[in-house]
Amino acid sequence: MLNSLVFAASYLLLLLATPGAFVAALPTPSTSSQYWVSNIARQGSIAFGNDTSYAIFRNVKEFGAKGDGSTDDTAAINSAISSGNRCGEGCDSSTVTPAIIYFPPGTYVVSAPLVQYYYTQFVGDAITVPTLKASAGFKGIAVIDSDVYESGGANWYTNQNNFYRQVRNFVIDITAMPSTAGACIHWQVAQATSLQNIQFNMVQGGTDNKQQGIFMDNGSGGFMTDLTFNGGNIGAFLGNQQFTTRNMTFNNVQTAIYMNWNWVWTFKSLNINNCGVGLNMSGGSFTPTGGVNQTVGSVLLQDSTFTGTPSGIITSFDPTKDIPISGGTLIIDNVDFSDSMNAIIDEQGKTVLAGGQKVASWGQGRAYTTGAAVAAHKRATTGANQVAIQGALNAPSKPTGLLDAQGAIFERSKPQYENVPASSFLSVKAAGAKGDGVTDDTAAIQALLNKATSDQIVYFDHGAYLITSTVKVPANIKITGEIWPVIMASGKSFSDMSNPKPVFQIGQPGDVGAVEMSDLLFSTQGSAPGAILVEWNVGASSQGSSGMWDVHMRIGGSAGTDLQSNTCAKNPNVTAPANTACEGAFLLLHVTPKASIYMENNWLWVADHELDLGDHDQINIFNGRGMLIESAPGPVWMYGTSAEHSQLYNYQVVNAENVYMGAIQTETPYYQSNPTALTPFTANAAYSDPTFAGCTTPGCQKAWGLRVVSSSKILVYGAGLYSFFDNYSEDCLATESCQDHMVSIENCSGDVYLWGLSTKASTNMVTIDGTGAVPQSDNQDNFCATIALFEAA
Repeated sequence: MLNSLVFAASYLLLLLATPGAFVAALPTPSTSSQYWVSNIARQGSIAFGNDTSYAIFRNVKEFGAKGDGSTDDTAAINSAISSGNRCGEGCDSSTVTPAIIYFPPGTYVVSAPLVQYYYTQFVGDAITVPTLKASAGFKGIAVIDSDVYESGGANWYTNQNNFYRQVRNFVIDITAMPSTAGACIHWQVAQATSLQNIQFNMVQGGTDNKQQGIFMDNGSGGFMTDLTFNGGNIGAFLGNQQFTTRNMTFNNVQTAIYMNWNWVWTFKSLNINNCGVGLNMSGGSFTPTGGVNQTVGSVLLQDSTFTGTPSGIITSFDPTKDIPISGGTLIIDNVDFSDSMNAIIDEQGKTVLAGGQKVASWGQGRAYTTGAAVAAHKRATTGANQVAIQGALNAPSKPTGLLDAQGAIFERSKPQYENVPASSFLSVKAAGAKGDGVTDDTAAIQALLNKATSDQIVYFDHGAYLITSTVKVPANIKITGEIWPVIMASGKSFSDMSNPKPVFQIGQPGDVGAVEMSDLLFSTQGSAPGAILVEWNVGASSQGSSGMWDVHMRIGGSAGTDLQSNTCAKNPNVTAPANTACEGAFLLLHVTPKASIYMENNWLWVADHELDLGDHDQINIFNGRGMLIESAPGPVWMYGTSAEHSQLYNYQVVNAENVYMGAIQTETPYYQSNPTALTPFTANAAYSDPTFAGCTTPGCQKAWGLRVVSSSKILVYGAGLYSFFDNYSEDCLATESCQDHMVSIENCSGDVYLWGLSTKASTNMVTIDGTGAVPQSDNQDNFCATIALFEAA
């Protein structure tokens, strides 16, 4: 077995090696397009910047790129990316220099990496997808580089803070390069990032093939979908804290996925065809006892198919020898290995699970249940000392409303409106909104929403739109934005935490329709303790017809919010109540009892540090609640969502049914327990808030990562819920005790499943009706504590 760190380092050297000449000229496709992105009038502007001439939208051909299949377009494309004093080397982060880099149809030859700056979207034409073609003499880490390595080994950006990026609609071709080197994308990223609709073409076969589609060495992501990998040595070399990936196809790759390290990773809808190995998760180093010091925390594999692939999964899991005991946790759910010789083998080639079958449910790791088969809250194994499982599990009964016609969990990609002409888009600026961060745009936006028809799309040009009273969004409407325009709650209407009001109210209670929202960002300007940023009321007229894709929420930490490091700096050395001037919102997202919603790649972030001011320091923002799900009929789908740093809880599910989460991620506020979760927001019974009534210590009075109350048919496939600090001190990490509890399950009669749960520094991973049920001390993993399954049955 290869040591994962050595593997990553040696691979990096291979990527940087190269030489040769340009590819031969290719036929030149049509460069014109009817894709609305290329034709819509551009009126976006930077509300809180100081350059009125700054260009947000950049067509690479206007910077000299030819896209003719022979000209070296590297310099022209990188000029399109970097022009305008953008956030590159030495910047770390900035929200005031966003850019959309648009690639018309064509084949763009490059000889060095296209360096994606911070807050950048690479958007290829969605009708005639462009090709990025590496020349034979390409030199560099990858065709697209999201985080440049400097000569001394440091990166441009802090990997776990490398936010706000997209790459979509491309063919990336490295087949002209020698097979011994090359990668398509270096993707070292964090939250609010995505890859979508990309084909990776690599050299097929060969004993010396070193090519890779994705090289990911670090980060804290993230989401990917609709990717196809053809050829190469490794389709996706992956290492990240947590990630959700969906709808990935691998054809004739030697190893489809090499999982170098993670804390939790959810794979959904993989199609692995004629590969040597499907998923290699055996990373780590040997221990003196012959076990493995695992670098992979947990992997969840769902609704997938392995065809013509002799070795489906390689694992080094050994419950008798491994360090740590929960390393290499694996969950398999509805995966077809019928055309594979082996479903799972160990690193020595021994069969763990035979192929030739469809696997309904299987797991390795540690499992707990409250079911009648064993004593309440005990391990779901035979015998008190038997702490590990490796074998078949009872498959959960999944609600039919969550499933598609084939019995898999329903999924739907972000709409890109390829077939909608630019004339069908209604600009909010053309309708009178200013988006300047000063003008009250409430009336102009409401008027436009009222007049839009279901075949039109409301378009938020980039800017910052002040909202001073509730905007009522109709139940049948489509809304999209230009690289995350900011919708900002402000004013008296949102000032009273005892009388909260929605900023954007999506439908009215009882409405049924189809609402699509994408590429937007919700925030506040100053303190808004009575604001519910988004209240989602609408039910779906058809499965998955109402949803949010790449819609994020950010409280503080950025220009124009008045909640930055110059006013809300952390102050751990002083014991004091919360600064009322640094209160955020009441609640970020509320999915109400009769609503249905499809969510994909949504980050609800209460800023823990500054993005725009030069210090980039940590800050104290006091936000009431993260995400509240009360949907009783459902269904609710949540792919790749994250909610961080809210005071009372990050996720709360109350009186709900038919909810799918995969994967979710949270962090407890860094400032707690100074003050604790009891202040400044107080428990509001109308929103089923936790009261912490049974808590007598500061470690107990901390935000819940996930709270499930009086709910059933809740399926969580992957969760990374972390507590890193106590009042900004990391001393608690030494004893894994930064807080007492992380997940609370209360008054639930059954059918609550937590698959692949990882928590950090919480004494109890799961608490049942106020009593700790799953201790972290029994479930240590590579960094977190991990269990394969908790079942409240």
